[in-house]
Amino acid sequence: MKTSIIALAACGAIALSGVALAQSVPEQFVVSGKNAEKIKDYTTINLATAERIVDACEKAAAAENVQISIMVLDNDGNHVYMDRMDGQGYLNIVTADMKARTALMLRSPSKLLMNRVIEDPSLELQFTQLGEFANSGGLPMVVNKQMIGAVGVGGSAPRVPVWSDEICAQKALVEVFGPSVPPLEKDLPPRRNPNAGNAPVPRFAAATTPKSTLSPEFVVGGKGAANVFDGNQISLASAKKVARACRDWAASKGGSMSLYIVDNAGEFVHMERMDGQVFNNIRTALLKAQTALKTRQPTSMRSVQLKNDPSGGPRQIGYFGFFTNSGGIPIVVDGQMIGAIGVGGGAGGGDEQCAIEGLKAAFGEHVTLPVYAAAGGAGR
Repeated sequence: MKTSIIALAACGAIALSGVALAQSVPEQFVVSGKNAEKIKDYTTINLATAERIVDACEKAAAAENVQISIMVLDNDGNHVYMDRMDGQGYLNIVTADMKARTALMLRSPSKLLMNRVIEDPSLELQFTQLGEFANSGGLPMVVNKQMIGAVGVGGSAPRVPVWSDEICAQKALVEVFGPSVPPLEKDLPPRRNPNAGNAPVPRFAAATTPKSTLSPEFVVGGKGAANVFDGNQISLASAKKVARACRDWAASKGGSMSLYIVDNAGEFVHMERMDGQVFNNIRTALLKAQTALKTRQPTSMRSVQLKNDPSGGPRQIGYFGFFTNSGGIPIVVDGQMIGAIGVGGGAGGGDEQCAIEGLKAAFGEHVTLPVYAAAGGAGR
């Protein structure tokens, strides 16, 4: 009996020490309260903090007249918040994610790997096999010695020591977390290629800027459109307006949601995950956006069609990889498709309705929305 009491006391001490560790991170930075209870994690970065970091980095980039893509991950590698500034393309977006994941795996800046490759290029293959990206721009986020996530920035040309993707990330972390953020690791000069060739590299630039029939407030324009040769991509400002309205609507219903907005090529434009959401919520939001993009139809259409005739299920899901839960809608403005949205997690009153509220707030009567028969209602 005495042994059992001692064992229970030890377990209690361990549990209390775990709570103490969890509480060592100020609540304003991490998921807390009922949301933390729901996900059983008191040490993961919350939406408000992730949004502040991204906004700070974007303001720093705008001051330097450059564009960046920025990704914030939680400790499990799930997306928490992401923005792609206008004019960013595939490589810029995907490398931001890869840098964040590398910092998460290493628990240290991704530049450390880059420096090791500069010193010994033979190491890069090993890092690649491990899924690590040897480039600067990824930083772990540590508060009171507790890691709460990672951030990755891609897309801008470095001008060290004045500017780089990594400098952007660190400036944002200092602004949000304060002077406890460690200084950046040293930058090594790039290794010169002793066998560098001198073959001419072609220039590839359009003579005119892509044009759109849509209002400039809705789509990427000017230099950004010229960079990607596309005048009909949803702008970051519009995407964030959609997300904010959807977030507010979900919160007003006592719920939460995960949201992805992608462009016509399927690349991320904006992503956010409200506190308390789990992997399935995040993943289904992405699948809904991707399905709406491929089909050019709301995912609720497929959902209802399969209920009416389930025999189409293997074809829709097995062959085409469609995700047929409601919540994904192509973003069609004045008859022109400019991207797609996917919402998961319930949103307090229906994922599709949350997406609809966001689209109406951003585009008003210009946007095409699902229309239901009198007896129907917006999807869940």
